[in-house]
Amino acid sequence: MARVKGAMMTRKRRNKVLKLAKSYWGSKSTHFKMAKQAVKKSAVYAYVGRKHKKRDFRRLWIARISAAVKPYGINYSRFMNGLKKANIDLNRKALSEMAINDSAAFAALVETAKKAQ
Repeated sequence: MARVKGAMMTRKRRNKVLKLAKSYWGSKSTHFKMAKQAVKKSAVYAYVGRKHKKRDFRRLWIARISAAVKPYGINYSRFMNGLKKANIDLNRKALSEMAINDSAAFAALVETAKKAQ
């Protein structure tokens, strides 16, 4: 029976990691052991970053809505509570876009939210 050697797959696996670490500084881009650690840590940062992105966008939308309702003499929490009581189910992203692009419709929503309280 022929002996199976793993050099081909080992080289492929190592080259895949080194390719991911291509632009890293110093030995992390050339030495497999250091590259493997750096790529693993990068993957963790990327995973966490995808979660932070959602958090950051929600914070941005809330800040925009808050700034848009302030001239109407109402704050963000009262506005959102009024929308909830009026059974208007719009997400924060849509409200934020509406506040920027369609101020007339947003003003009507603010008045509806004020009356619902």
